[in-house]
Amino acid sequence: MISEPNDFLSSLDARADSILDACSQCGKCVEVCPMPGIVGVDASDPGQIVSGVLDILRDGAGPADSETWATACTSSGHCIDVCNDGVNPRFMLSLARRAIKKRETAEVRRDAGKQGFKKMSQGVRILSRLQLPPELLSRLNPSSHPERDEAPDLIFYTGCNMLRTPHIGLFCLDVLDRLGVSYEVYGGPSNCCGILQMRPGDDANAGRQAYKTIERFSQTKTSEVLAWCPTCQIQFGETTLPSHSGNNPDFDMTMFAVYLARRIDELRPMMTSPVPKKVALHEHPGAEGVVTAVKDILSLIPELEIVELEMPQVGYMLTSLASVPDFRKQLIATELAAAEKAGVTTLAGVYHSDHRELSSHENQWSFEVVNFMELIGASMGLHREDIFKRLKLMQDVDAIVADTKDMIELHKLDPEEVRDVILRDILEDQMLPLDRTEHPDPLGTG
Repeated sequence: MISEPNDFLSSLDARADSILDACSQCGKCVEVCPMPGIVGVDASDPGQIVSGVLDILRDGAGPADSETWATACTSSGHCIDVCNDGVNPRFMLSLARRAIKKRETAEVRRDAGKQGFKKMSQGVRILSRLQLPPELLSRLNPSSHPERDEAPDLIFYTGCNMLRTPHIGLFCLDVLDRLGVSYEVYGGPSNCCGILQMRPGDDANAGRQAYKTIERFSQTKTSEVLAWCPTCQIQFGETTLPSHSGNNPDFDMTMFAVYLARRIDELRPMMTSPVPKKVALHEHPGAEGVVTAVKDILSLIPELEIVELEMPQVGYMLTSLASVPDFRKQLIATELAAAEKAGVTTLAGVYHSDHRELSSHENQWSFEVVNFMELIGASMGLHREDIFKRLKLMQDVDAIVADTKDMIELHKLDPEEVRDVILRDILEDQMLPLDRTEHPDPLGTG
């Protein structure tokens, strides 16, 4: 039985009240947060900043510095372990942003959520079909799931936007096949986590979307869902699953890389092919345990060397830094320059959205850009072409249309819609200019 959206909204309100009761305003979450320094918030009295956030939860408004801190949050997660009051400060700030969004009319919030979801759905549909024939697309984004006599060992949950870079997802399925596990694949817009509605404050539809996805997971009777996307992991793990009626779904949600690290002894004898590369990892701290897991797995690969770039630990993906676009540009520029200075052969991203940005810069630098799953695949003798990167590096809509002509015809796509999506979601989807002479000065990383 799918819970009603009103149950979700009531639960969020109740959880906000619990935070108001529990928070001692000690300010430890502010002290460890990188954002006050980045956005210019005076955090000399961290307890006062937190007090203002509680005002926002209580009344919908608070001091300017508290509102700035809440809206600038990039979900780095440093705050979670330092709280001694049983509060998740990252979720507290999510609720504060919800309260701030309520200043806009319900119609404005619903329209923003609808438009964001529509744009994402169109981009995912077109870009995945430009890269995959129907048989591979159905493997990574099945339209239906067969009835099983027994529950699968797990669900591999792609989220929505991984389908823009489908070679990453196919590598994940290849590795699961090698491990001999049974699984079902869920993802795409029909199985969204609700974040695109939650961000603009369309809470009811966020809950409705997420609860439908939770119910689909539960119907498989599996005990574990492997999430690829950290946005989905945070949205489900901290917002919707704890608010779901009964508060006890029959599955755990684990990040994919953390699951692989858990089975590292089984992976070791499979990862025998040398990969003689000097690799720097593009890191974010927001998804607990993921970076450590990736490094542990990559350390199994013969002749692969991991180089530490010592970058600022902010956010959970580059998209999570949308509130600080200038800092994000500096962060990317700093990392690209640091990787070249370190003499790496390879800059490896962890997540799909980071790969879309970083891979676009490959032609300007002395190293390749890959996703870490490509390195694992190489060590296991697996290969999947990174078609997204090939298309992105063309930097020409006519060339991309010509290159994908057969796929456009195969999937019966509207050529004009394809051109619009290529322009918007490949060529114009750029956080940092490609021309390195236009890059901002690198950050001082200490």
